[in-house]
Order: sequence, then C-alpha cells, then structure tokens
Amino acid sequence: MASVPRVAFFTDTFQEINGVALTSRQLTDFARRRDYPFLCVRGASRTGVTPDGSVTHLELERSRFAVELDRGLRHDPALWRMQGLVARELARFQPDIVHVVSPGDVSGLGVLGALFRRLPIAMSWHTNLHEFGAMRLAKTLAWMPDVPRKGIVSASEAGSLAILLAIYRLGHVLFAPNDELVRMLRTHTRRPVLLMKRGIDTELFHPAKRAANDGILRIGFVGRITPEKNVRFLRDLEIGLRARGVPPFRFLIIGDGSEREWLCANLESADLPGIKRGADLAEAYADMDVFAFPSRTDTFGNVVLEALASAVPAVVTDSGGPRFIVRHGETGFIAPDDAAFIDHTARLLTDAALRARMGQSAREYACAQSWDAVF
Repeated sequence: MASVPRVAFFTDTFQEINGVALTSRQLTDFARRRDYPFLCVRGASRTGVTPDGSVTHLELERSRFAVELDRGLRHDPALWRMQGLVARELARFQPDIVHVVSPGDVSGLGVLGALFRRLPIAMSWHTNLHEFGAMRLAKTLAWMPDVPRKGIVSASEAGSLAILLAIYRLGHVLFAPNDELVRMLRTHTRRPVLLMKRGIDTELFHPAKRAANDGILRIGFVGRITPEKNVRFLRDLEIGLRARGVPPFRFLIIGDGSEREWLCANLESADLPGIKRGADLAEAYADMDVFAFPSRTDTFGNVVLEALASAVPAVVTDSGGPRFIVRHGETGFIAPDDAAFIDHTARLLTDAALRARMGQSAREYACAQSWDAVF
C-alpha cells in the first residue's frame, strides 16, 4: 500500500461557527480516525502543542492587535511573530505537503513555511471573499447615488478577485466546493483544481429530533445573519407569502450577525433565538417545515445539507453552491428570481403531501453524503 503523505494543515478558523471551521474540524478528525499523520495549525486564545493520536495540534495565540472580520472571526496582523515556532514544528513534523484554507493570518504562515521548505502547497477555496466585501461596501455606501456607488463596488470586487487569484496561483493544487468554482479557478489560475464537497452527520441531523407540534408552519434559516446572506429578502418573502394567503407560519432564524436587529424590527412573525449548537441545533432544524436560504454568495451551503438531512425541503437561489445540493422538484426548489423564490416557498407551505415527499427524498439524498466519502 502506498504511504500516506504527512500533511501540515493551516486553518484560519476552527472552533467558530462557519463552513470553513466545520470542514477543518471534520478533516482533522478524519485524519485522526484513519491514523494519518496530520499537523493542524490554527489560531486560538493560547499558544500550545497538543498530541491527539496521529494528529498534532499547534495553537497560536492571537494578539491584542487582532481585528474582528466578522463575529467570532478574527485576523491578527501580528501573527507573523509566531513564524519561528511554526518553523520549528514543521521541522519536527517533517510534512510532505502543506494545505492552507484561505488568505488569512494562519494560512499565510503556512504558505511561508512551505515556500521556505520547498514543499508543495494545496489551497482550498471556501469563501467568495470578493463578493462578501462588495456587498458590505455597497451597504456602507448606501448614501451615495446609484451610479457612482455601483462603479466603486464593482471595481472593488474586481480588484479583490484579482488579488485572491494571484494568491491562489501560489498553490500547486487547488480544491473548490462546487463545479462552477472548479471551472473558474482552472481558467484563471491554470492550476489543477479538484472538487471537494462537504459532508453531513446524519445521526445528529435527523427528522426524529422534531419537538414542535403546535400546528404552526416554520420557515427556517440558519447561518450568519449578515448582508452577504441576503437576509433582508426574508422580509420580502414574508410580505409575498401573506399576499398569497398561505397557512399561518413563523420564521425560525438561527444564528447571529449585524442584520439580526434589522430582522427583529422588520419581521412580523419570527423567532431569533441566536446561535445554537449540537442537539439544540438539530432539534431546531427538525422543527422546520421549509428551509429558505436566499444567499447568492455561498460556495457550498452546509446549512442546506443539514436541513435536507433533517427531512426539510429547501428553497435556494440559482447562484452559488446551494444549487448544486438541491435537486429541483425533488428535494426542494432552485429559484431563478425573487418572485419564483416566494412562489416555491408558498407551494411548499400549502401542500403538506409535497413537503412530506420532498422531505423524504431530501433525507435519502443527505444520507449518501458522508464526510468519509468526501475526504
């Protein structure tokens, strides 16, 4: 049997609640279960080295200069001070390849270490940072007239994408979470790009976890409540559904972010309990009847797969990764525009048999998407 390569894995997010952190945790656990030699380097609240079977964890304490890019997601421009420690641990571990997950502070140390040791670099594309930045800039410049604002935002997005692509050209092999991004990266970087989807824990996320039995239909959303998730559309969705005379419903919105207060003030029927984890999160999913995910920037959409595993049909947009997860007309609907999104959601709310049939198909699809199969 061929020898297993020794992988030094650098991730900028690990314990936080987002798709990159989830994938990083699952990949690290996969290596430990398979007894693969694996060095996991990540930011933390303290610095230390911890062995865990075949996995070695190297935690790097971020300094007081760290800035919060998003709630719970930090970047430390002074993390370069850890370069010596990282170099010593790389020398001790003797990796065959370095894998980094983004252009963040920890990943930057990984790229530097790989270049110094002349090691091949694998790079994962997890987040469309250029689109995220553009949406937040557009919100900041909302006071400007449309024409100059759109010009500034467009130029910013194009410039950010150019910088990202220049960084990813440092990789010898790239990974992307959907077919569209695979093609884009191949075209612009001229590097080999492989599809790496994400998996699901179908024992945790299970329809049997449902506790709600009050006759109220629940439209669910899970994720960061931020501009790039297009969450303000949920207000339009509520208005549109009421105009169509659907049965009584409430939104169940799980997560936190800068748009949470706006939703609290502008949605008439909504519960926003904040962040949930583990069994509580699984119960929340199972209590949903329809999963509405209006984001157009997600590269994969772990939350959509979690909803499907909970036997909840999903309505998603035709942009981004979620459309590669949902099977239109079978496990949910893919909406080409806002009107179609509202129509599809209304159809699911008014047709219990359709919800049940799609929910069963969603569960069957999700059960074939294990993390082991992905890795």
